[in-house]
Amino acid sequence: MATAQKESEQNDCHAGFQSAFKSFATVAIHVGQEPEQWKSMAVVPPISLSTTFKQYGPGKHAGFEYSRSGNPTRNCLEKAVAALDGGKYCLALASGLAATMTITHMLKSGDGIVCMDDVYGGTNRYFQRIATELGLKVDFADCTQPEKLKAALKPNTKLVWIETPTNPTMKVVDIRACSDLVHKHNKDIVVVVDNTFMSAYFQRPLALGADICMYSATKYMNGHSDVVMGLVSVSRDDLYERLKFLQNALGAVPSPFDCYLCNRGLKTLHLRMEQHFKGGLAAAKFLEADPRVERVIFPGLPSHPQHDVMKKQCTGCPGMITFYIKGQLEHASAFLSNLKLFSIAESLGGYESLAEHPAIMTHASVPEKEREVLGISDTLIRLSVGLENVEDVIKDLDQALNAAHPKQ
Repeated sequence: MATAQKESEQNDCHAGFQSAFKSFATVAIHVGQEPEQWKSMAVVPPISLSTTFKQYGPGKHAGFEYSRSGNPTRNCLEKAVAALDGGKYCLALASGLAATMTITHMLKSGDGIVCMDDVYGGTNRYFQRIATELGLKVDFADCTQPEKLKAALKPNTKLVWIETPTNPTMKVVDIRACSDLVHKHNKDIVVVVDNTFMSAYFQRPLALGADICMYSATKYMNGHSDVVMGLVSVSRDDLYERLKFLQNALGAVPSPFDCYLCNRGLKTLHLRMEQHFKGGLAAAKFLEADPRVERVIFPGLPSHPQHDVMKKQCTGCPGMITFYIKGQLEHASAFLSNLKLFSIAESLGGYESLAEHPAIMTHASVPEKEREVLGISDTLIRLSVGLENVEDVIKDLDQALNAAHPKQ
């Protein structure tokens, strides 16, 4: 009885805090972190490494039974992310693809999925080579054009997967327009938005009509390139109950230590994203003005085809830039090989600047013909601008471009 009363008081405190303080930074730092939940009154949530928890009697426990089913450290992270996303619930998974797998397991053989045509290579691979083997029907459509999304919807469609901005060509999808279209067609279709690039700070898909907001928290949400994790936020009770069951049944859960690190990363998310935006915008403007660059794709630039959509549904942009260097593969390779501040590496969203070649690296699993249609060519380069000094970032880009295109 005392335990139930204590849990109720904590939930009341949690709800009261959210209603009293609305700012992103304050919520990120305090929600789910209440010292009163620990006997020690620790200000920083401790790492609970125990795999199992003592019960008062058979089936009588203090809220935790087995760490796969629930863990105190994971709870802190999930409460914080749910609040940041404006949702009722959040579930932490072992990776972004574990989150994708868990969501997809809500479906049964014969059900259909409509997926944005340009998505993370791992998402494309999972849907094309694994989901189809499970009997799911997967179609890809350019969701930046609502008529193409509408045409792709079928009687068996149960899930619509949107990624915005897309990886790597940075298309921006109107979440509200797509969600309204899908739900008008069939209110039971679940709309999922991969919000990895924008983070909870710049974009809130649940407030724009999506049913599920998911992340590879490996990227901006953690922000330190030392955690592999996925996050799924929802507000609907039925979706939460189903996903909670699958989280436990499939078992793809993160470790308490990783939850601790990601929870810590959230505390500086607002500061990091503002700096990523500043650095990304400056680098994008530099590249767009450079004659050695064919084209720059950055949603924060007026030249982006969906710039107005970005301004309508987002409060800023991450440090993600895609650009086409003039020349051939040899020029792209020379540019990448001569970077000094940027590391050639997969992933993104950490404090350090990274660069990669999608056609060879992150999207090599996408069939070549599909890459050609999407514009993932040999001269396409993706940058993740980190938190270094902006002038140093631009200086590095300039000298690498000089190496690829020596001045005559």
